[in-house]
Amino acid sequence: MPESSALPPSLWAATAPPGPQTTPLAGTATADVAVVGAGYTGLSTALHLAERGASVVLLEAAEAGWGASGRNNGQVIPTHPRFDPDHFRQLLGPEKGEAYARLVRDSAAFTFALIHRLGIDCEAVQNGWIQPAHRPGRLALSARRVEQWAKLGAPVELLDRQRTAAVTGSDFWHGGWTNRDGGHINPLAYARGLAHAAIAAGVRLHERSPATALERDGARWRLSTPGGSVTADQVVLATNAYSDDLWPGFRQTVVPVRSYQMSTVPLGENVRRSILVGDVALSDTQGDLHFFRFARSGRLVTGGALVFHTGHETRLRRRIGARLARVFPQVGAVEFDHLWHGYVGITADRMPHLHELAPGVVAWVGCQGRGVALATILGREFARWVDTRSATDLPLPLAPLRPIPAHGFARRIARSALLLYRWRDRRG
Repeated sequence: MPESSALPPSLWAATAPPGPQTTPLAGTATADVAVVGAGYTGLSTALHLAERGASVVLLEAAEAGWGASGRNNGQVIPTHPRFDPDHFRQLLGPEKGEAYARLVRDSAAFTFALIHRLGIDCEAVQNGWIQPAHRPGRLALSARRVEQWAKLGAPVELLDRQRTAAVTGSDFWHGGWTNRDGGHINPLAYARGLAHAAIAAGVRLHERSPATALERDGARWRLSTPGGSVTADQVVLATNAYSDDLWPGFRQTVVPVRSYQMSTVPLGENVRRSILVGDVALSDTQGDLHFFRFARSGRLVTGGALVFHTGHETRLRRRIGARLARVFPQVGAVEFDHLWHGYVGITADRMPHLHELAPGVVAWVGCQGRGVALATILGREFARWVDTRSATDLPLPLAPLRPIPAHGFARRIARSALLLYRWRDRRG
């Protein structure tokens, strides 16, 4: 159970339509599949399993979208933050690497198509995503990414400095590239919309029902909660950065990294028209990431990272306010009316991992900060895998469970990596 199951304040919590009315699990239940975690992966998996005819129970310790799925920046990005198609082929082999590259390529388009198919009201805007280069030396990265993704048929384009300035409304960057499949959403509204759709498809969603134990029950598996239990043929663990000790060693395979999000008060119409032209989403090439998008209310939604979290509200308002003044001077002095944070799941090799922990128990971790699109489409793949029990068509190979050595220490020093990123950013 989270320290508090109450949804933390955020712009998304203040503006998202309400989620479904559910009750905690009480007594005993049975299902073909039990899913733990009602973030994007768990919701998408449960929905697609139900649409394939499976009976599904979905357990959530707090409420749908309570974790990173309801707290992120809401950018829908069809790329990996670090690797490109050639890297996937080197890391995973030619067959799996190609399959995973195509999955990533299609992830944003699939997400927006799902939103439209289900009629989810989540401020969905698919006007493209841009990754501008913060140094001239990073333009080679932009060119390489455009070349590799274009070979796969992705709608990408290389931008020179003039075009980048025209789209972003800023001379801060030196060029970049764009993918027209990308965009942005209200992430909590999306999670709640998926929850409504999953219930309509037949999923039994029980919020405030933390899974406290997982054990064999003959040929099946039994998940216990404070109010009851569910017995299922198969179990899917979809807890990512919010994983606990439900399965020995699983929590130690991912490092949760805190990411802060902020929104300004609504900006004037003239200012809004001058930046992020066409309502695109933006995240640049820096390790200390600069990222921006607009919400439907006219608020500019951004954020940042800190090495030390003490006094974070005051420090972030000062730090990100100064960043906005550098990047978008036409915005002027701004007031931030919402500030919140969540945790991103980072693995040691910066790749997502699929695990078969035991016959009938499967899991994934490691969205690497691209969970909106990637987790959604992986949910579809999880559902297919669980339904057919064939890993042959999975876009990623099954990975052995490898806990990160000295995991507690790794969590403490992960924040220090930001200092290295900032040093590299300055060098180009």
